[in-house]
Order: sequence, then C-alpha cells, then structure tokens
Amino acid sequence: MEDNANVPTNAQGERSYSDGHPLDEVHYIEAKIILNGLRFTSVQSFRDFAKIVRKAAKQARVDFETEPTEGLRPQIREVLFLDTKDFRLYNNAFILRRRIAYEDGFPAGEPEIVFKFRHPDLETASQLDVRPSIRGNYRIKFKEEWLPRKDRIGGARSLFSHNVEFKLHPLNLGDDLTSSATLVKVFPALQPLLGGKREHVQLVNRTAVEEVLQQLGTLDFGKGFEAASNVAVWRTRGDQHQVVGEFSYQCKFQRREDLSAKAVERSIEFFKLLQHEAQDWISLGTTKTGAVYRLKGNPPQSHE
Repeated sequence: MEDNANVPTNAQGERSYSDGHPLDEVHYIEAKIILNGLRFTSVQSFRDFAKIVRKAAKQARVDFETEPTEGLRPQIREVLFLDTKDFRLYNNAFILRRRIAYEDGFPAGEPEIVFKFRHPDLETASQLDVRPSIRGNYRIKFKEEWLPRKDRIGGARSLFSHNVEFKLHPLNLGDDLTSSATLVKVFPALQPLLGGKREHVQLVNRTAVEEVLQQLGTLDFGKGFEAASNVAVWRTRGDQHQVVGEFSYQCKFQRREDLSAKAVERSIEFFKLLQHEAQDWISLGTTKTGAVYRLKGNPPQSHE
C-alpha cells in the first residue's frame, strides 16, 4: 500500500491526483463467479444456470425478478486483449482491451476501448490515475469486485477495478493505438512501463474472444440494493473453443455508506450460497481475463 501522506490534496482539502482532481471513488459493487466454459453448449445452458440462481436466491431470501428478461436473445460481443509480448501490462495489474457489439452477425456501433487497473488494495487502485489524455468523452467506472476465494468455494475476496471506457473512432487513432508512443500519450499511467520504448502491443495469445452474454434478471437484496445479473461465456473465434464462463451481478451507488449493511450482508450470503449450489459449474482461481492470458501456457504474474 502506498503512503497516504504522499497523496496530494487540492484546494478543497480533498485527496487528489497531481492536477487537483479528487481521487475517484468506488461507485459499483460487482460480484463474479467464474464458471467452466465447457458447461455452456446452448441457450438452454443459460436457463439451467438461472434455475440454480433462483434456488440460491430463495435460500438467501432474495427476490429474483426474471420476467423483464424472458425472451431476450443472447448478446454477442468481440473482445480483443492487447499487451506486449512479455505481458508487461497484465503483470503490472493493467488490462487493455477493445470490444464491439454485434447484432444479427454484424458490428453494431463504435468499437470501445476499456483500460483498467485492477488490484486487491483499495488505496493502490484509487491512487492510480486512469484518466486518458483525449479530447473526446470518457467514462470512469471504479468497482469493488467480489470473487470466490482461490482455494475453495463458499468464500469471498475483493479486487478493486479502476476502469475508464471510451469510443475509439472519434479519436482518429486507427491502428496507431497499438504503438507504445501513442499508448503513453493516451494513457499517461503507462509512462513507467512503456515510456521511451519503440514497440507495439499485440493480440494476447493471438486470440480473438467472442462473448455470448445472456441477461438473467434482477436480484433485490432490499433497501435499494438491486443488481442486474447475467451469464457470459467466452469462446475463441474460429474454433469456437469454450474458454470460460462467468455469472455476475452489479449494483451502482453514489456513496458506499448509503448502502444498507443488512442488504450488503444478504448479498454476500447469496454469493456464498450460490457457490455451493453451483459447485459443479465453478472454476476456481482465475478470471475471464486470466483464462485468456493462460491459453498458450506460460501464465503471467498478475494481481488477480
């Protein structure tokens, strides 16, 4: 953890980044359970997992509203991870990816860049300024992510994911976003890793990921703590290898202290119960991103 005494403050006395902008705060809780991708072979697989979610929700006294999502088709997105040959970004807790949604088999909308710093320590994550140096709009999403313990089901651990997202095309960067010079210009946080180097990032493990995402419904933990849930499966384009699956639910809030402690406790109870109910589906000790990085062996060292 970094020394808080070294964190600057702005004119309002708030802890801030070097330009005086207040440190970003966590505004999301996202719970994730990593699943065995091979369990997902059809849309029915999503429905089967929804039944497990409903059973765990009932045990935890949590309302699970699925009617608004009934009949929805799975959403398709392409996800591309970019890194140096030696995985320097990921080994230093950074993730850089490009994604685009598909509708009826064709790209829909503009490609999106997601840049994140993910770390188990809140202070370390909050003090890393992920803001891009661009003229266009961008969105900061700072999340506390809950994951099962790495060694057994029924537990919980936290990662703090400090993210920024923006559309690619209006910036007119083109393929130059792969060069270290452009990346450092767009993401000043990468200066210590890539500054002064003449190299390009490339597609991690030469793998393009196809994400199939199915909305399941909304979990209501009470006191305003509501979270939309979904299941996603990632597979490789071309051979359609099912890499990994994930169940997740996410709640957005303005201030963490406004969340009901009882609702948060009920959410954690549900999270742990679901792990036991879904134990035959679960893959421990990784994340979706980690699974992609490990496809060709030689696993990187990450903070996940």
